[in-house]
Amino acid sequence: MLFDTMKNFCKRIYLFLLVTTACSPGRNLVYFDDLATSKEFRTPINNQSNIRIQPGDLLDISISSLSPESNLLFNSGIIVPPGTPVTAPRLNEGYLVNNDGYINFPVLGRVWLAGLTREQATEKLTVEISKLAKTTIVNLRILNFQVTVIGEVNNPSLFMVPSGKLNVLEALGLAGDLTEFARRDNILIIRENNGERVAMRLNLNSREILNSPFYYLQQNDVVYVEPYNKVKIAQTEPENRYIPIWAAAISTLAFSILTFFR
Repeated sequence: MLFDTMKNFCKRIYLFLLVTTACSPGRNLVYFDDLATSKEFRTPINNQSNIRIQPGDLLDISISSLSPESNLLFNSGIIVPPGTPVTAPRLNEGYLVNNDGYINFPVLGRVWLAGLTREQATEKLTVEISKLAKTTIVNLRILNFQVTVIGEVNNPSLFMVPSGKLNVLEALGLAGDLTEFARRDNILIIRENNGERVAMRLNLNSREILNSPFYYLQQNDVVYVEPYNKVKIAQTEPENRYIPIWAAAISTLAFSILTFFR
């Protein structure tokens, strides 16, 4: 009688643990799991990175022409008297785009660049400077292109991007990839542009992210990776961290007893 009671009790514990484990929510840790593994996937790129200059951007602008005097004048604002050797270095450390969208450039004065792409701004400066110096080459890049990645990543931080081009996967790579507690289906992108703050959520489990206008990041974007709260709490709180261990031990013991008394 006692053996039958113990056997029934252990059977109920074992079945309870088995059902509880089976019904626990699973986490999809795979990127792009809707891509077929046996077929080639192709899609046109319609969301190319199209970074536009914004107020607050710091621009590196270098000018090259056939005239050494003009080069020094446009690159540092120094006027060189005729016959003086041109050996002075560049003095500027970047041109700040003010709140009205202008930079103060040597000789040209105030130049409006906000809202233009890097290519458009380069073309505009080339046309203006070519009126004063022949065979002008303008190189322009954004010095303070940066993104912030926070949340459930291994290395949350602010990252500088010298190339001025970065997609969300590359940003997560810079941050050491997602932790095991990260929700891959709910990545939040926060963006400020033209006096407006916009937020968008991306699903890394889906291939549709590749076509999202937020796939390519812009300067000052914030990427927030949300955690699986219940899973992380269960793993990190002292009173809960040993629950999986005890559950496994009890399940093993119950199964052993059932096997012994079978």
